[in-house]
Amino acid sequence: MKTFVLVLLGLVAALLAGARFGLLNGQRPNDLGVTNGRLKPPSLTRNSVSSQARLYPGHPQQAYAATAPLPLRDGNAAASMQTLAAVLQDMPGVHLVEQRPDYLYAQAQTRWLRFVDDVEFWVDPTAGVIEVRSASRLGREDFGVNRQRIDAVRTAYLAAELRSRTDSAPPR
Repeated sequence: MKTFVLVLLGLVAALLAGARFGLLNGQRPNDLGVTNGRLKPPSLTRNSVSSQARLYPGHPQQAYAATAPLPLRDGNAAASMQTLAAVLQDMPGVHLVEQRPDYLYAQAQTRWLRFVDDVEFWVDPTAGVIEVRSASRLGREDFGVNRQRIDAVRTAYLAAELRSRTDSAPPR
């Protein structure tokens, strides 16, 4: 039993050391971005969410991955993306990698094991919304981390929108 505990502790220590050296980061996918009005499809495993999951009927994780897009702020894509960029920059472990007027790409890193997730946002001018996608690079299951992240982004984004409206409201 003592040997088992020592081996287990050694494995945990090796895992944490490997994480600190970036061995669990994974590789950035080369097919991120927008192609023909679509972000990359949801992962084939339970480790991603996408507001465009509905565009992939028959996808094995369509129901699991489905999430709602973000609304535009007063129909203004530029203001919406600025607010979204500010929200992402305020989130711990999130690093904004690419910012264009209609697209944001960020990498989110978990605290202890330093897994990296790819997070994308794209203004769909036809639908008048911001499409979202968040996916783990490694593993088959994310235990809801990507959904929680997008829900936190949504909450902060909508709160910033509400604050901006109340700040600009005329005094009574």
